[in-house]
Amino acid sequence: MTKSTIKGIGHYVPENIVTNDDLSKLMTTNDEWITERTGIKERRHRKNRNDTEETTAFMAFKASEKALEMAGLTSKDIDFIVFATLSPDYYFPGCGVLLQEMLGCDTIGALDVRNQCSGFVYAMSVANAFIKTNAYKNILVVGAEMHSFGLDFSDAGRGVSIIFGDGAGALILSASEEENAGDILAFNMHSEGKYAEELCTKFPGSKFGWSDRMRLEPENVTDAEIYPVMNGNFVFKHAVTRFPETMKEALKSAGKTIEDLDMFIPHQANLRIAQFVQRQFNLPDEKVYNNIQKYGNTTAASIPLALSEAIHEGKIKKGDLVLLSAFGSGFTWGSILFEY
Repeated sequence: MTKSTIKGIGHYVPENIVTNDDLSKLMTTNDEWITERTGIKERRHRKNRNDTEETTAFMAFKASEKALEMAGLTSKDIDFIVFATLSPDYYFPGCGVLLQEMLGCDTIGALDVRNQCSGFVYAMSVANAFIKTNAYKNILVVGAEMHSFGLDFSDAGRGVSIIFGDGAGALILSASEEENAGDILAFNMHSEGKYAEELCTKFPGSKFGWSDRMRLEPENVTDAEIYPVMNGNFVFKHAVTRFPETMKEALKSAGKTIEDLDMFIPHQANLRIAQFVQRQFNLPDEKVYNNIQKYGNTTAASIPLALSEAIHEGKIKKGDLVLLSAFGSGFTWGSILFEY
């Protein structure tokens, strides 16, 4: 039977480090306040908010180059691209085609996934389905985000702006029939759209405005529409409920238990959420990987970025059982369980 195996993985973050102390110069906050509530100490932002080179697609390109190098493949070996992001270079087209052009791939398909924090779980699940049905042999799966250009760095926006960072992660999911090859054992995806406005950006969108309004009447476009809004406590309460549900579902589907896990990588939304889930499952520190302290919440990029670091640091080895779980805007949530 065809297996879905990770052949290569890589990540990229901008060089510019933004600490909590740096943010305290822009808004009323401090390192202690941010650390206590989120666990974040620093994040990466591109240096110039008006930079047109270091974009979401560009970061994905850099991460993809590393994944291809590790896999021993070239861009011509890629059959399909699945690109997850909420911060595309353009309103349309999506970043998938931009990455295809940057890499010099042949005229392969490129699919964009808009599931925010759960984006990479959804993207990897889609790629797995293509692999298992023998539609493609090598799929490039990407999560990339450029948040810094669209955040409100004032007191009004601090509840959101202290959390998010820029970055990208990419992996090559390949078909294999080798006995010792890794494989995706289980996945699940869920949504609950009635809570859409608890965590969202409203503008531009057909429900909250149109292009002429922004172009001709910018004074009538409010900060609450153009910047992300989040009901933090509400999101937290749902996240700590849905995380355990999706984790148990994936393990049960594969006939595994939490004790079988070698590594759990949660979406890096808030260190307090990850720690809550860790305690609930009684997982030791060496079986949970968090890097939100360094990068903040990079939404669709957070899981591949963390997975890439964990693999390159030797914390995940061949044959290890790994669980990826995410919860975010939509609300959406889901998990992927695989043997590396």
